[in-house]
Amino acid sequence: MEMPAPDARVMAKTARIVERLQSVLPADAVIHDPAETRAYECDALTAYRCPPLCAVLPASTEEVSAVMKICHEEGVPVVPRGSGTSLAGGALPTADCVILGVSRLTDVIETDYADRIIRVQTGRTNLSVTGAVEADGFFYAPDPSSQLACAIAGNIAMNSGGAHCLKYGVTTNNLMGVTMVQMDGTIVEIGGAHLDPSGLDLLGVICGSEGQLGVVTEATLRILPKPEGARPVLIGYDSNEVAGRVVSDIIKAGILPVAIEFMDRPCIEACEAFAKAGYPMCEALLIIEVEGSDAEIDHQLGLIKDIANRHDPVELREAADADEAARIWLGRKSAFGAMGQINDYMCLDGTIPVDQLPYVLRRIGEMSKEFGLEVANVFHAGDGNMHPLILYNANLPGQLELCEAFGAAILKLCVEVGGCLTGEHGVGIEKRDLMTDQYAEIDLEAQMRVKDVFDPSWLLNPAKVFPLASSAARRAAPAETGR
Repeated sequence: MEMPAPDARVMAKTARIVERLQSVLPADAVIHDPAETRAYECDALTAYRCPPLCAVLPASTEEVSAVMKICHEEGVPVVPRGSGTSLAGGALPTADCVILGVSRLTDVIETDYADRIIRVQTGRTNLSVTGAVEADGFFYAPDPSSQLACAIAGNIAMNSGGAHCLKYGVTTNNLMGVTMVQMDGTIVEIGGAHLDPSGLDLLGVICGSEGQLGVVTEATLRILPKPEGARPVLIGYDSNEVAGRVVSDIIKAGILPVAIEFMDRPCIEACEAFAKAGYPMCEALLIIEVEGSDAEIDHQLGLIKDIANRHDPVELREAADADEAARIWLGRKSAFGAMGQINDYMCLDGTIPVDQLPYVLRRIGEMSKEFGLEVANVFHAGDGNMHPLILYNANLPGQLELCEAFGAAILKLCVEVGGCLTGEHGVGIEKRDLMTDQYAEIDLEAQMRVKDVFDPSWLLNPAKVFPLASSAARRAAPAETGR
């Protein structure tokens, strides 16, 4: 079949936009060859793909501003992109958009140990922030599983957490200020190297806004002194529900470990085959870590082991040294990669009250049988941030749609028990049409009015977060004063 010729007007506009972008950026920073833009056609939610009009890689806030001004004048949508590790389709392009990647924004701008802050460009990877300060005895607390690759820009966009967020909080608890470029190219400074600035909490609005309000190019982050020591304990059970009750009992007892991680049998088996961490073959595994002085660690682990033993664990193993502690964490940190070796999967991200863990785990098991798809559970149990991995065959017609329906049912369950649709992955395209299950129309309208203020033409990260029909209507009729 002969393909239709590209629309001459579209081609002319594309050429003009590329030419304008090339006038403000180095030649290698504007990527428009279709063979090269395919590298930006999706993020880690690989079931959905769409090549962008072009991609740009600015290396400074000023270059980002110049790009945004051009796109604003041309009416071209902009999709901000960190490292492309979003599991919710947060960086998925549209065919008419410019991908704005921050991968060249990697500088450390300032380090202040007295005030315990570091200011970085936001293309810098999460783990490299700690790398910049660890020799001086400090670290950056948020630690998503993709921390080796994910960018601070994406962490801010999705308010990322990680295994240790139970004690240290997620990105919003460790973010003090940003430099942000608005859609029209205006550069704004929000927050800074101080706690609790006066006025509106704009920093709280921006963190977790999923690239809907602006492009964050620099961030002031809180860094912390390394603890004296840390020690994990590995606890196995013969039931998911029992392991869920143990987590609930630990939190109810007022104990605050630095992390409580959960893995079920399918995940344990995959991780053991992949990482050979020495995990016991049981139905559910908890990794609980505490930190502090030796005396503090011994006291906290004593309380935790007392609670664990009341529920008859099949194995309880305390790390004897640093090597064994590293092996315990190796399996957990390898979970997503290990599962990817054995099957296609969709990784969900919902949150629930901790006391609902036993019920929700049981219902997920029941729904797994109803939908005929296996689920592997691996998640941050201490704060109820669940990551069910639904296994499916991407090459079998209808399997993706069945997987999506199962995923929607799990997320609706999270909302029903008092939780929410996302904990750290964001809404993106994955959950945008489930937003009406969590929010009333008036609540969504209030959220969209915030975007109206920052991005009246709705050009930033289109078709994300809000129900698709609402986003399309907003973009078709740009915000007017007083709406």
